[in-house]
Amino acid sequence: MKYYSLNNHNSKASFKEAAVTGIAPDKGLYFPETIPQLESGFINNIEDYSNTEIAVKAITPFIGDEIPPDKLREIVEETLAFSFPLVQVDEDVYALELFHGPTLAFKDVGARFMSRCLRYFLQDDKKEVTVLVATSGDTGGAVASGFLGVEGIKVVILYPSGKVSDVQERQLTTLGQNITALEVSGTFDDCQDMVKQAFLDDELKGLNLTSANSINIARWLPQMFYYFFAYKELRKNGRPLVVSVPSGNFGNICAGMMAKKMGLPIMHFIAATNANDTVPRYMESRRYVPMPAVETLSNAMDVSNPSNFVRILELFGPESLSQELSSYSFTDEETLKTIAQLHKNHHYLPDPHGAVGYLGLKKFMKTNPGVTGVFLETAHPVKFGESITGNFGIKIALPGQIKTLMYLEKKKIQIENYEGLKKVLAKI
Repeated sequence: MKYYSLNNHNSKASFKEAAVTGIAPDKGLYFPETIPQLESGFINNIEDYSNTEIAVKAITPFIGDEIPPDKLREIVEETLAFSFPLVQVDEDVYALELFHGPTLAFKDVGARFMSRCLRYFLQDDKKEVTVLVATSGDTGGAVASGFLGVEGIKVVILYPSGKVSDVQERQLTTLGQNITALEVSGTFDDCQDMVKQAFLDDELKGLNLTSANSINIARWLPQMFYYFFAYKELRKNGRPLVVSVPSGNFGNICAGMMAKKMGLPIMHFIAATNANDTVPRYMESRRYVPMPAVETLSNAMDVSNPSNFVRILELFGPESLSQELSSYSFTDEETLKTIAQLHKNHHYLPDPHGAVGYLGLKKFMKTNPGVTGVFLETAHPVKFGESITGNFGIKIALPGQIKTLMYLEKKKIQIENYEGLKKVLAKI
């Protein structure tokens, strides 16, 4: 499989080259040259396969022979070393819980898969790679956990000051070793702009920079896996399947839409956003006009210029996109009301992102009856304990993964601008 740059289809790379560099030389995102098609026999008998077998089947065409089959299976098994339960919370509505991994967020899947691919690719190389990543909440912790202690890889994480929860901040500032956390005065978009600028900076070429955001194909593509798992569990009910994804940088929903393009029978996707509504506005006007990012309760979605939306347009095109995707935005007030409603009426406690996903699903189902709906619950509610406890008085027990962090010292470097980032990169 070759990957081309979305800025120039003649600029191509192997899976290894795309995964190690993260972004094309012309700064475009990589996209697969062809979309593999799954055999109908596999889809029709998907319940006969284990989750590992399904994931290997889905990802192998994107990697080809660049990773041996036995090693790829080992990488997948390590990636999927936790559960992905479907929980029914309403009539014909299910939560797909993606927070049972080491950092209690869906991004554990992509981060674990990517880190193990890079470990394999770099095992015989003498050069070091610097993973540079911006986070609006959960990416940082997942990347820090996934790459912790990996030889030959340094990780630098930028996060917006005061705009991530205490638990999220602890997950990326308390590990040490090869992980460096930078607290940025600004928004997530400011952090992401700095990362993009670093990739454009010729003075930093010697650092062998790569990205662990969902712009990297090795982080983006494995997020397909759990869409297959959900379909496997629900296909026998005979209803069309729709999936609502709380969306920030749009990598997660883009992976699901790639799975559909490969042949996975998902009828429709819903991109549910908070007040950062660039895509909902685009779906109405066909004008892509990012606005300054707005701070919300669902902070991991506080993204005004989602990088992966260009990949969605490449998959389906602007003319036919509305047949595949609906997108709605919701306020913090609506989010809080939904958390309270689900907890009181259905005995289910979502995090703010999952609540936004639920809202998007219910809005779609009002005018599209007769479907089975799944919303992605992307993070454990404990990661937003201050908000949930403060608004509802609900106390959330700390999982084991979090208890140990509460006694560790936060170690971070404060920076104001891109020059501050360059100074840190020069020293690590």
